[in-house]
Amino acid sequence: MRFPATAVLFAMLVSPLCSAQTPNSIPASSTPEKIIIDTDIGDDIDDAFAVALALRSPELQILGISTTFGDTEARARILDRMLGEAGRSDVPILAGTPTQTKNPMSQRRYGEAGHFAKSSHPPASGFILDQIRRNPGQITLVAIGPLINIGALLDKDPQTFRKLKRVVLMGGSIYCGYSELGLCPGSPPVPEWNIINDIPGAQKLFLSGVPLFVMPLDSTQLKLDESKRSDLFRQGTPLTDALTLLYHQWNQPTPTLFDPMTIAYLLDPKICPTEPLHIRVDDKGFTHPESGAPNAQVCLRSDSTAFFHLLLDRLATR
Repeated sequence: MRFPATAVLFAMLVSPLCSAQTPNSIPASSTPEKIIIDTDIGDDIDDAFAVALALRSPELQILGISTTFGDTEARARILDRMLGEAGRSDVPILAGTPTQTKNPMSQRRYGEAGHFAKSSHPPASGFILDQIRRNPGQITLVAIGPLINIGALLDKDPQTFRKLKRVVLMGGSIYCGYSELGLCPGSPPVPEWNIINDIPGAQKLFLSGVPLFVMPLDSTQLKLDESKRSDLFRQGTPLTDALTLLYHQWNQPTPTLFDPMTIAYLLDPKICPTEPLHIRVDDKGFTHPESGAPNAQVCLRSDSTAFFHLLLDRLATR
């Protein structure tokens, strides 16, 4: 079968345009990755940004969001309102086992003032284990809070937990501690928040044998400066309005977006390339890199420019 030369030339010119995709699009035939997010939303503000980025990412199918640490029902009500106002009340919200904590939960009022709050929420552990059984080898558990729920899952049914596709964790401090400027090296390693608030849970996770991808302080101290905040908050979408309210209740100047790196990694692993390490969690909550067979893929350095380009582009989309 022969084609006129002009038709061939036209096809050559048009074909690349038809097949091109915008930077944040996904092929129509691709299957979204199934994820469950485990979060302590309500204290620091970065959890809310991580949830928002996941909601704006069609590459991800959010099977549920579970809350951990402290008053887990109050955290769940924050999610009720945030997702309700964003038009995503379809996502199940689960409450983990409550724990004692002196944290004031700066964003508690946001959940108490919502029109979408449920009186109670199903328990996290039963939901997560049921989803793993329904989707063996397919679910990524995104852990962006203290590892209380994860420790409980490993105690309750380690065999089912090991059927996760992987765990993507914001946690640990390998070579760098907290830095006001977000620099690494800025200070020596420290016991990081998500690890130190359930050290036994962290130890169980790193010994579990589940594929583990870790975004520690070394690669996640990303400052959302005033210029970026202003650009984002004036978009006036239901989701950016929710982030604006939560930011003001948080009542601090410059957020450090630790947790959203886990979601950014799922969307574009080049933003936070990992390397295999053997990590041991000691009894004080330090995460030591040691010799031995790797038990985690760890991101020690991230591309902050690419991260913010992805985050702001997604969150500003109407």
